[in-house]
Formats: sequence, C-alpha cells, structure tokens
Amino acid sequence: MKLSICTDVFGKIPFGEMLDKVKAYGLEAVEITTGGWGGCHYVPSARELLDNPSKLQSFKDELEKRNLAISALNCSGNPLVNNAMGKEHSRTIHDTAELAGKLGVKTIVTMSGLPEAAPGDNTPNWITSTISWPDFEGRNYMKEAVKYQWEVAAKWWQEYSQFAKDNGVEKIAIEEFPCQLVYNVRSLHKLIEVTGKNGSMIGMNLDPSHLMIQGADPIAAARALGDKIFYMHGKDARIERGLSDVDGLLENLPVEDSSQRTWNYVAVGCGKDLQWWKEFFSVARMMGYDGYVSLEMEDLTMSVEAGLETSIDALKATISR
Repeated sequence: MKLSICTDVFGKIPFGEMLDKVKAYGLEAVEITTGGWGGCHYVPSARELLDNPSKLQSFKDELEKRNLAISALNCSGNPLVNNAMGKEHSRTIHDTAELAGKLGVKTIVTMSGLPEAAPGDNTPNWITSTISWPDFEGRNYMKEAVKYQWEVAAKWWQEYSQFAKDNGVEKIAIEEFPCQLVYNVRSLHKLIEVTGKNGSMIGMNLDPSHLMIQGADPIAAARALGDKIFYMHGKDARIERGLSDVDGLLENLPVEDSSQRTWNYVAVGCGKDLQWWKEFFSVARMMGYDGYVSLEMEDLTMSVEAGLETSIDALKATISR
C-alpha cells in the first residue's frame, strides 16, 4: 500500500506550494478534487483543464517534476437529485471522467448520489427507517420512495459507467457516505446490480470512519467486500463516550459543535488505536487490496498541522507495505 492525501485540507495555497508540502510529509501521491462538494482549490474545474491544453500540461508538469502520482480524482457530490445542484454535480462527474482519461488516471472517487423521494420533488431524501410501514389509504409511501430512488440510480449509473469506461476509467470507487443511496456494503452491491453490464467497474472507496459512525465494523466490511475494495481513505472517527450512550449515533448537530456531538471525525489514531488500524489494513491486504490509502483529515478538535502530523505518523506505522 502507498500513502496519498486528499489535497483540500491544504486550503487555497498555490498548487506548487501544496505539492511541496505533500513531498515534505513523505507522501507518494495526491487525491485531487475536481468538483462536487470538495473545495476544488487546485483544479478550478475539470472543464477548465480540458478546454486549455497548456494549463493541462502545466498541471501535469508540476506533478512530474516532484515525482508525485495522482491516486484518484475525487468528484464526490450528488448527481442524482433533480435540482440545480444535481445537474451541476452530474456535469462535473462526467467532466472528471474525461479529465481522468487525459491524465491517465484509472480511478475516480465519488458518491452514489441520493434522489428525491418522488417525481417532482427536489430535495434528497435519505430513508433509513423500515419501509414495512406506514401505509396510508392503501399506499406504502416509504416503499414507493425507495423503489423510485433506485430506478433513478439505475438509469443514471448505467449511462455514466459506460461514459467513464469510454474515457479509459477502470474503477469507480463509491464512498459509503451517510445520506447517500450507497452507505454500506449491502447498498454498494445493490448499485453494482442495477448498473448492469458495467457493474464490474463499481467498487467501494472504503472509508472506515463512515462505517464506524453507523455502528458497523470496517474490518468485517473489508472481509465482506473482498475484491470490491477499489480505494481506501485513511480517516478515523470517535464515538463520544457518555453522549452516544444517551442519544445514539444518529447525529445532525453542526460539525463545529464537537463537544456536543455523539461522534466526531478525528485524526487517525484518535478514535481507534494503532493495533486496530494494523488489523484493518492487514485484513484489507489479505483480501487483495494493495493500492493507495489516502488521508482525509477532517478533525476540528486540533489544528490542521497537528491533525496531519498525527494522522500521517499513524498511517505510516500501520499500513501494509
């Protein structure tokens, strides 16, 4: 395994300066955001690079002279919802596939998206309760909503997977983010199924933090995924003692309210200990994964520099080389 980093954590410093920082940390690659919800600080837009060959070449030159690889292009967002955001994110993820082809990048990291609950709606609706009830006037609206959402997903992903394949993309790594249609192993397999002939292109960006906050075991998930681990994020979460015992893991407080939340994203090693991380990477390697582990640092309980140093030290001590 090799270490990479999600570059949005560095903010809006110049591209070359950011790459120098990555080299100084002893990392081997960068995961660059090309749109969606990310900060997109180093690629103003995938389209801009596609439409300007000189800018594209300069972008490649900066990486090559530092001997840094692109581990993946990240365009995480919601391309499935029927509103302005969904349309923009759909354009972005298509542009990202095209840019990946120009850069020779074989892996795209993104999210499944989450549609509205019925035709004519324009707000994503994440249904996490049972669809067995309630009924009203002979209709089970929860069951109908989930059925509709997967119909939307099937149509979009069948088209997009072919587009990505035509542009040379080999792997689409879906991050199992809460509030998305794909948020665990079972829903990933559902997406693979509905994608049809190109379902083999779909796998998981196994981000253990998202499974932790849902009460799942990322090590068990790694075993269950097998060769469907397409990419990995090095990211930790902490279930906050006392608070989670009272209020559970469903949490919608702002991330800035760290002291009040029942869980928080934290630097690697500040949630699970290093023994746990060694086992996690060992099992992933045993299941056949030997690609990049990309640090995504979102710990608001410490400075950015402290979070990066803590996380990089932990990952260097635990990944399976």
